[in-house]
Amino acid sequence: MYDYDLLVVGSANADLVIGVERRPGAGETVLGSDLAVHPGGKGANQAVAAARLGARTALLARVGDDEHGRLLLDSLREAGADTVGVLVGGVPTGVALITVDPSGDNSIVVSPGANGRLTPSDVRAAASLFHASRVVSTQLEIPLETVVEVVRSLAPDSRFVLNPSPPRPLPSEVLAACDPLIVNEHEAKVILGDSAGVSDAPEDWARLLLAKGPRSVVVTLGGEGALVVSSAGVTRVPSVKVEAVDTTGAGDAFTAALAWRLGTGEPLADAAAYAARVGAATVTKEGAQVSFPTAEEVAAL
Repeated sequence: MYDYDLLVVGSANADLVIGVERRPGAGETVLGSDLAVHPGGKGANQAVAAARLGARTALLARVGDDEHGRLLLDSLREAGADTVGVLVGGVPTGVALITVDPSGDNSIVVSPGANGRLTPSDVRAAASLFHASRVVSTQLEIPLETVVEVVRSLAPDSRFVLNPSPPRPLPSEVLAACDPLIVNEHEAKVILGDSAGVSDAPEDWARLLLAKGPRSVVVTLGGEGALVVSSAGVTRVPSVKVEAVDTTGAGDAFTAALAWRLGTGEPLADAAAYAARVGAATVTKEGAQVSFPTAEEVAAL
């Protein structure tokens, strides 16, 4: 019997968001909107998104003993996520500087702060959380050696989900544990390196990624839906057509929803289809965590 449907190991940031008419070029200054501060970070985003959908969720992360850290803890608790694994103090909370243009597209620069101090020893100290969790999800806004330790700490029957963002080459030990590896087009190209140039077809990228060792792969394609790839073949998951207001956090909501539904026993393609609906609902509102839908809102979409 698992205490948690999903354990998220990852980052927790304060998102500092400014709306712009267009993003500045090199050496250029542009004027933007008033600054808005939101709780964010890929780890905290996933934990809040899953909890809001109804998943029993815990987060293992680090924040500073500061205003931004308290903002994150309040948001997690309000959504219903368990913060027993959130370590506090030592260095400032991580910060993401985000610009959003009128089409809803965003550009992000992250200062890791406390996220960079989430260590393998922190993971080992949280062994009870891993053994209590059906699915474990992580990203790459924390040190890579910590992600490796997450893989080594998995309970025998738990499932590992990785969104390699920001992307970088991954050890074979991590790739082999992924079920699935979830990437967008940019992340797929970075992980594939030169081999991405052999084809412009996302289906081919997905097959090449699968050949690197993951048990399954999901390639998200924005408004074109997603591709699900495993030893059983390639399945295209259609998108849900909505008017995008702000894409911030949509990928995190997708990953959280997919990880949760896998833990309930849904097949990967069905879980991805549900996750696509969650992602679509997310982009219809501004912000990251404040835009994540409830299960009722997803059903009504």
